[in-house]
Amino acid sequence: MRFPTTAALCLGTVSVLVLTACSNGSTRATDPTSSASASASVSGRQEDGNAPAAGPLSSAALTKRLLDEGDLGEGYARKAELSGRHADVTVTGCPALGELDGDAVAGGSLDFPRRAKVSFTYASGIGSEVSEELYSGTAAELSSGVSRIFEAMTSCSSYRVFAGSTAVTVTAHEVPAPRLGDEQWGQLLTFTAGGRSQVVKQTAVRVGMVVAVVSGSPALVDAHVAEAVAKARVTM
Repeated sequence: MRFPTTAALCLGTVSVLVLTACSNGSTRATDPTSSASASASVSGRQEDGNAPAAGPLSSAALTKRLLDEGDLGEGYARKAELSGRHADVTVTGCPALGELDGDAVAGGSLDFPRRAKVSFTYASGIGSEVSEELYSGTAAELSSGVSRIFEAMTSCSSYRVFAGSTAVTVTAHEVPAPRLGDEQWGQLLTFTAGGRSQVVKQTAVRVGMVVAVVSGSPALVDAHVAEAVAKARVTM
């Protein structure tokens, strides 16, 4: 198993993080906020945001709102998405995560049928990656679904994830999320396995009936989350 590379959408529960937050040979994310401990935060706050559509969007419509190389600028390359199911994943040391649905723990995505996803690597150095996922549903469905996952992940400051015979220790702490939409959630997590660690930041923002989740190297998430939310909000 590869040590997770970036959370290509780590919201889907801890296993997503395990399957996507470590990289070959594992390296620490190149960002000054990286530390041996990580953080996760639930900061869902209602604000005056403009709904991006009158109803939930289709997966095809969401795909058109994903960031692309032109949005990110020079030095970014699209990354092939991981495929297949990963059922052999268990979590210990965090009862709230253990109570989540098995498909969520193993599948890597939120349980919304309307979704789109993209991942990029950045040429500045190993471990510099960023992923975006978009989900659409009613505001109530998105709010409760995202909150449930983030709250579960932040309910335990440290826990272990087993993928086959590989054990990954995850530490989580709260971080503020930028106030860009109707609700926001943020978390910073550190994954440690085989004496190596990597920090992954995740920011989720709901704008009306769309949730944008940006995950990966903390510096890259901070640099691109506002643009991701703005593009997710635009009516096409």
